[in-house]
Amino acid sequence: MATSQLTASSVTMPARNFLSFDGVRPLAVKFASSGTVRPGTLSQRSFKSLVVKAATVVTPKYTSIKPLGDRVLVKIKTVEEKTDGGILLPSTAQSKPQGGEVVAVGEGKAIGQTKVDPSVKPGTQVVYSKYAGTELDFNGENHLILKEDDIVGILETDDIKDLKPLTDTVFIKVAEAEEKTAGGLLLTEAAKEKPSIGTVIAVGPGPLDEEGNKKPLSVAPGNTVLYSKYAGNDFKGKDGTSYIALRASDVMAVLS
Repeated sequence: MATSQLTASSVTMPARNFLSFDGVRPLAVKFASSGTVRPGTLSQRSFKSLVVKAATVVTPKYTSIKPLGDRVLVKIKTVEEKTDGGILLPSTAQSKPQGGEVVAVGEGKAIGQTKVDPSVKPGTQVVYSKYAGTELDFNGENHLILKEDDIVGILETDDIKDLKPLTDTVFIKVAEAEEKTAGGLLLTEAAKEKPSIGTVIAVGPGPLDEEGNKKPLSVAPGNTVLYSKYAGNDFKGKDGTSYIALRASDVMAVLS
């Protein structure tokens, strides 16, 4: 999702740099402390934090979006603005959502001679990869249009531990990082090495071969596995437990 934060002492953004197309409005620029500034009204000024949301804005004359092929339209879950204790979070500390509700789906995809229907339908609550898809501002709400393969799984509760993976996704509970060195010295949080070992919690039904048959994965719930260090999407459960969802191809070995 193309959301970024820039910090600078001054920025000049002339109105001529904003192009206009039929049905697509120039994006709005949001200042963390001073609301929304529209293109054409910016001048050189000093500020502490500028958040640019590069979502494509679909104008009100378009009342529906029909995804094509294996694409899915998801209404993004609202960003949490408070902690569980009720403390307001600044915009820089708010977690980027990775979930939402499916609004519309395409007609599916073809694998060889087989037509494969989408595995999700409107109304399904899903979790998707962190940098997947294209963000849209549609009917005043944030949406994401992405490929079905970028959907990690279905989540019917508000706790990630209940994730139901799709296709070849493997959902793993990450092993706890070592608290001490071999010599017994306590490690700080920054010095703890990111684990790449964990226990499989759930797996997807497997990818489809060219005849449309599902190929079961080579790992199963309960396996302790070694996985690629920088693969997948990291999640935190409500109790603080760390999880990771990744492709089966990123699992390197089963440990016993």
